[in-house]
Amino acid sequence: MRIIAFYSPKGGVGKTAAAVNMAYLASRENISTLLWDLDPQGAASFYLAGAEVVKGRKLSKLLEGKSPIARFIHDDVYPNLDFIPAHSSFRNFDIKLEHDEGHNVLKDLLAPLSEDTSLVVLDCPPTLSRLTEQVLEMADKVYVPVVPTWLSLNSWNQLREFVKDKKLGNKKLRPFFSMVDRRKNLHREILAQPAELLGAPVNAAVPYASVVERMGEEGQPLELLAPNSPAAVEFRKLWVSVRKDLWAR
Repeated sequence: MRIIAFYSPKGGVGKTAAAVNMAYLASRENISTLLWDLDPQGAASFYLAGAEVVKGRKLSKLLEGKSPIARFIHDDVYPNLDFIPAHSSFRNFDIKLEHDEGHNVLKDLLAPLSEDTSLVVLDCPPTLSRLTEQVLEMADKVYVPVVPTWLSLNSWNQLREFVKDKKLGNKKLRPFFSMVDRRKNLHREILAQPAELLGAPVNAAVPYASVVERMGEEGQPLELLAPNSPAAVEFRKLWVSVRKDLWAR
């Protein structure tokens, strides 16, 4: 079982859209995939189901061992794609994890699924916290959307310093440009120097596009909603890199 996370310390950068589309693209290749929405705002539910929002369950029942993780899973949202929706109680995840410093709670929770699940995709809240540490520790790769602005680049550099300070492994971080608007001079200038600013970015630049916002309205991944759109093309490029990162031979 491979585990990837979509994370950014800065909100509103296209993290959830990327996580949902990667999970869907993986499932289309017959990879048994689980998407876990760890962000209590629950945006992934809208992208998967629109107005028919999938309801989550209380975190405490899972962490206290009163309910197995299988009961939190909504099976076959799409073929080969299962989903654990967020719940408002997920905002207390960090408080719960502070009492379990000896081991990685998230890894333990996912362990029973390893025989039936090939890929876990984590959609993470935009916080630098104990939950973030556990995600960075357990994930095989962490994909970080970066808007081509100086503020977003500063957040990226803060994340790299955090990972370095906590000794969590900088090589796990895989940044990619998101919400790109090529009409803006600054965006074009930053896109022209990816290696200097990001290190080893993924070769994908997801555009700022209304069709991505429509995912929440329509409740569909972009591959179903608008497969010929420039954004869908970039998400497919991102998936090619994810697949290569995880299963390169």
